[in-house]
Amino acid sequence: MNAIKKVNPASMKHPTKAYSNGILVSLGSANLLFVTGQVAQDSGGKVVAPGDAAEQARFVFGHIGEILKDADMSFDDVVKAQIFVTNMDDSSKVSTVRDEFFVSSRPASTMVEVNRLVKAGCCVEVEVIAVKLLYDN
Repeated sequence: MNAIKKVNPASMKHPTKAYSNGILVSLGSANLLFVTGQVAQDSGGKVVAPGDAAEQARFVFGHIGEILKDADMSFDDVVKAQIFVTNMDDSSKVSTVRDEFFVSSRPASTMVEVNRLVKAGCCVEVEVIAVKLLYDN
């Protein structure tokens, strides 16, 4: 049976707009997880490490890890990552952090420079897609 579930870990800021942190789609033989672009914003809405791409990337990937865990997945299940930075000169810093999380999965990955992100002080945003195959015995 196909099912769609919203994934919003209790430890994270609950979305106040019309979105979810993640959407888990169960297709019978596999689960797909679409994770909304995450920025370095704490549960109170305050930007973490304004302008520091490496620290923001670490914080963002930590949030993504919480969403993956809430969907019974891990970074090993990630197949696609899209990374948005406000300054491409930060790409090596962000890539270094990304590589710490994607040691095994090595997903398809895109990094794009954008003019700005949703909150002033945010310089990194990451969204991912994960797939977990389910095997019936």
